[in-house]
Amino acid sequence: MQQDILINWSPQETRVAVVESGAVQELHVERTLERGLVGNVYLGKVARVLPGMQSAFIDIGLERAAFLHVADVWHRQPEGEPPGFVRNTQPQVPIEKQVFEGQPLMVQVIKDPIGTKGARLSTQISVAGRLLVFLPQDDHIGVSQKIPTDQRDALRARLQTLVGAQGGGFILRTNGEDASDSELAEDIAYLRKTWARIKDAALRLPPTSLLHQDLSLLQRVLRDLVSEETQTIRIDSNEQFSALQAFAHEFMPAAAERLALYKGERPIFDLYSIDEEIALALGRRVQLKSGGYLIVDQTEALTTVDVNTGGYVGARNFDDTIFKTNLEAAHAIARQLRLRNLGGIVIVDFIDMAREDHRDAVLSEFRKQLGRDRVKTMAGGFSQLGLVEMTRKRTRESLAHMLCEPCPACEGKGILKTARSVCYDILREILREARQFNPREYRIVASPKVVELFLDEESQHLAGLSDFIGKPISLQSENAMGQEQYDIVLL
Repeated sequence: MQQDILINWSPQETRVAVVESGAVQELHVERTLERGLVGNVYLGKVARVLPGMQSAFIDIGLERAAFLHVADVWHRQPEGEPPGFVRNTQPQVPIEKQVFEGQPLMVQVIKDPIGTKGARLSTQISVAGRLLVFLPQDDHIGVSQKIPTDQRDALRARLQTLVGAQGGGFILRTNGEDASDSELAEDIAYLRKTWARIKDAALRLPPTSLLHQDLSLLQRVLRDLVSEETQTIRIDSNEQFSALQAFAHEFMPAAAERLALYKGERPIFDLYSIDEEIALALGRRVQLKSGGYLIVDQTEALTTVDVNTGGYVGARNFDDTIFKTNLEAAHAIARQLRLRNLGGIVIVDFIDMAREDHRDAVLSEFRKQLGRDRVKTMAGGFSQLGLVEMTRKRTRESLAHMLCEPCPACEGKGILKTARSVCYDILREILREARQFNPREYRIVASPKVVELFLDEESQHLAGLSDFIGKPISLQSENAMGQEQYDIVLL
């Protein structure tokens, strides 16, 4: 499938769009003042150990302390075991026996701070290169699971020879499958040099210092997003084009040939109406070409996607209508997950299908589309309630969380009390105040819509309350107030 990468650069923000067959599939945004932390290595300081949660809070110099769970504390693997953490092969050593308050600890961010949660950490350091990932604390040689099984043993043997007696663990990335020995050797040398710089910084710098920063979004585009399907990588900044070209010539010569400076008069994102796609990706409703639509709701715990037929009546019978809508939705949902960068638990409510072969076909198509995602996904089958549960690995904020903030009027609820409901809240509050205080007069300060309702339809109730408490009640309209906001002033 043909792929184009468009890069819109400005001093304050970098935006990257991955376009496949003319449709935007992924959006990546990095702001200069809000750069992500995943991959960064810090010399942390243990701030607090929580035995009950088997975790520790680590100060790495951020506003919120970062979080280290016992499962993310590195252990050397038994011979022949894959790299990672010992979970079930031996009893877990309690975290209070591994770290103590005030201890300096080298850690790496594996998840950015999301919402109210601090960054998630690991003590297993990994340094990603163009072709390889270096695991300096391990001795294991691994190969990406995406590389065919019959090729892995030969690649592992080649890599073992190149690593030699210097040791260290390496994992061959997917784009290193066809690399020459000299290219792999160059990547190994670069990664060892980077690790040496990290170790040196850890000895010189005080706790809470940044020891190593992951590549910028522009550089990660070349490292992570470019594939054999990539036709062009267009960027609209002459300065950044030169810098990216130099980086590509040094680390990714094949990608350098696809780099191009965009000189068009129209903004680069207008080529595929990407700004319009961003606006749609921030909404709840996604229109399908057939007339059906999706409703996407994102919460802190999970994301729900509801499929509806809408005005689609094009198939020969109702079962076919539902089947066609669900098939189209399977494509659209997989694309929306990538476009919005939605992670965690996702619940999909496809339209109920009576025929089992239809359910199997929709599920098969959904899994096929998810398989194109570079982020790890896992989808189950249909539950008894007809829902499909799936997960998508979450490492960074979603597009909505990055570009938006909760509405100040509704405070993120998405709904407001009606003006009449607010009127009745005010009447109850005045009655409550009248039992405790004895002012000369009550004054209601509220939004224009609430005051207008008190002057019109609710005037009888307001007058009745005034007679009941024996005090005058006046009204004051305040344009700056939201519909749910009000003050009761005792005069």
